[in-house]
Amino acid sequence: MQLTGLMHGAHLLRYVDFPVTEVLGPGASEDEIQDLLTRHGTIFIKPIFKGGVGRKGKAGLVGQARDLRTALNEKERLYFAEHRQGAIVSKANGVTFEAGVPAEHEVYFSITDETRFRAPTMTITHRGGIDIEDLDPSEIATVPFESLTGLKAFVVANALSDLGAPREIISPLVQQLPRLWDLFHHYGMTTLELNPIRMKPERGGRLIPIACDFKAGFDRDDPRMARLGLPAHLFASDVSAFEHEVNQLRTYQGQSDVFVINPKGTILAPTFGGGANSLVTEVLGDAAIISSDFGGNPPYEKMKDVARICYRHFLRQSNVLFIIGGKANNTDIHETFRAMGDALREHFSERGPTPLHVVVGRGGPNLIRGFGTLAETCDALGVPYRFFGFDSAISEVVTYARKVDEWMKAGGREEIARHMGIKPPPASASASASASSASA
Repeated sequence: MQLTGLMHGAHLLRYVDFPVTEVLGPGASEDEIQDLLTRHGTIFIKPIFKGGVGRKGKAGLVGQARDLRTALNEKERLYFAEHRQGAIVSKANGVTFEAGVPAEHEVYFSITDETRFRAPTMTITHRGGIDIEDLDPSEIATVPFESLTGLKAFVVANALSDLGAPREIISPLVQQLPRLWDLFHHYGMTTLELNPIRMKPERGGRLIPIACDFKAGFDRDDPRMARLGLPAHLFASDVSAFEHEVNQLRTYQGQSDVFVINPKGTILAPTFGGGANSLVTEVLGDAAIISSDFGGNPPYEKMKDVARICYRHFLRQSNVLFIIGGKANNTDIHETFRAMGDALREHFSERGPTPLHVVVGRGGPNLIRGFGTLAETCDALGVPYRFFGFDSAISEVVTYARKVDEWMKAGGREEIARHMGIKPPPASASASASASSASA
C-alpha cells in the first residue's frame, strides 16, 4: 500500500460519492474538534504517516476520545509518533480526527489486480474490522471479475449470499460497493481496500455503509493517476537519498520502482519484473540491499542513470551485483545491459575498482548480444561473472547468488581483490554482523 488513512482517502472516496465518516485534519481548531464530539459522541485520533503504514491499531497508535481534553492529549501523544514494522521505522507528522460510527456490522472489502486470476478481483467478508488473515477461508469470498464490464451488483450480491451474510446488509452493499470500481479503474490504482466499512443504521432502520479506513496502491506510471491531483510527497514514505534520486527518473517509458530493504546488505540486485522482484527479495532476505523493478523497456540513458545511482550508493559494500529478471517480452536486453555495463565501467574509472562478483539471470530480445557486451565489460575490469539464460529457473539463480555472497564473505572478496590487483578492503560491518549471527 502507498496511501493509508482518511486524510486523503476521504477525498478520493468522494470522487465516486461513496459514504465516508467525517474527518478533520491536523489543523482543526479546538472548537471544530468539540463540534465533532458534540455531533458524534466519540472520535478516533490517528497519526498521519507518509506512504502505506498499516497495523497502527495493534501498535497502540489509534486514540479514542469522548471529550475535548482526552482528544487533545491523544493529539499530543500521536502527532509525531513512531511506528516500527520490522526494520522499518516511520514517523508521523500530524493526526486526523475521525467521527465514530455506531454499527453492529463491519465489512472488509478490497479490489486488487490478482496475478492468480489475471483479472481484477474482489475480496469481501462481513467479518471486517480485524486482520483478514485471521479469518477462516470459508468466511472470505474472493471473486475475479471481467475488467471490461467492471464490478457488477450481482457479483457483490452472490458473494455475500454465499457467505451467509445477514440479509439487511446485502442490499446497501450491493448499491454502494460497485462505485469503488470506478475509483479503482479510472485513477490508476492497483489495490483499493476499505476495512472496516461500518453499517450505520439510518432513520427507519435502513443500514448505510460508511468507510472508516482507506488503503490504496497505485501504478505511478499510469497517467490516469494524475487526475487525482495527489501531492508527490505522499508517496515519499521517509525515502532515503538513494530512493529520492531514483524516483526523479520517472518517465513515460520504463519503471523505476525501488525501496531500500537493508542499507547494510551485501547483494545489490537490480531486478526486472514484479514477479521476479517478489521472489528475489523473499529468498535473498537480509542480504538484499534493495527491492526494485526496473522493467518496462527503459531507454539506454535512463537505465544508465539508474545503474549509476545504484553503484554510487551501494556498490562498494556489495559482494554480488545480481542482475535478475524473467523472460522479457519487449525490454531490449542488449540496451539495458550495455547501459549497466557502461555505468559500471565509469564507476570504476571515477571511484576506483572494488572486489565484486557479477551474477546475471535474464531472458528476452537481444539476450546474446547483451550477454556479450556485459561480458566484455567484466573482462576488461577483471570482475568475475556467471550468466544464466531464460532456460534457467529464477529460484536456482537466486540460490546461486546467495552462495556466491557466502563465498565472498568467507574470503572470496579478498581473493578477487588480489586478482584485480587492488588492496583487500576491510571487513564490512554488515559482513561481520552476518558472520556473528551465523556463528550464534
